[in-house]
Amino acid sequence: MELSKRLQAVASLVDRCGCVADIGTDHAYVPIDLVRRGIASRAIAMDVHEGPLGRAACHVRGAGLEGKIELRLSDGLEKLSPGEADQVIMAGMGGALVTRILKGRMEVARDLEACVLQPQSEISKVRAFLLEEGFLIIEEQMVREDGKYYPMMRVLPPGKAQKDDGKWDEVQLRFGKRLLEDRHPVLKEFLEKNLRLTRQIMDGLPKGGGERVEERRAGLCLEMEHIRRGLEYYDGRD
Repeated sequence: MELSKRLQAVASLVDRCGCVADIGTDHAYVPIDLVRRGIASRAIAMDVHEGPLGRAACHVRGAGLEGKIELRLSDGLEKLSPGEADQVIMAGMGGALVTRILKGRMEVARDLEACVLQPQSEISKVRAFLLEEGFLIIEEQMVREDGKYYPMMRVLPPGKAQKDDGKWDEVQLRFGKRLLEDRHPVLKEFLEKNLRLTRQIMDGLPKGGGERVEERRAGLCLEMEHIRRGLEYYDGRD
């Protein structure tokens, strides 16, 4: 079993721990990898659907890890008690679902050492939610795989953070303050690509196209401004 580039990056954000819980585990590839490499002593692989959990069970048996990876049918963190896991992974699900899961069981989230999150959508809203709730985003990573870009993050729950990171501006929420500060090369590639695409869309808009076209043009101008501000972090760097 070899992890995809995206899942390798997710796994790299997990620190050595006693127990990790993988929410929406699907095939259980990440917990199998973490236990095999000794990053986690044991794991809880959880999914809301029986089908994926059945596939996960087959893979766990195939890896000979039945005694170290427990499978649970669970809607998010519903079947996880406070203190059962040191770290939680939520990867490959929509941003709204990530926030719903954390909101629904904040007593579990607050007791964790860290969360590794890889939302597939609405990531700026996820970042804003985390900051509002007192989470600290300590590390961000981004990979490109099969033409798609995947940002992800490691966060400390409220009460575990040693400092307040303050308010992030709109550009930092959109693209990731840590990625921007680190001048992450994959984020730069993403920004440059999206700047080109936005310009092409702008150039294709008809002149004098009426109110709706002008609203679209204004939205594109704002998007380009955000991208340019993001690229300013890379000024003077190759």
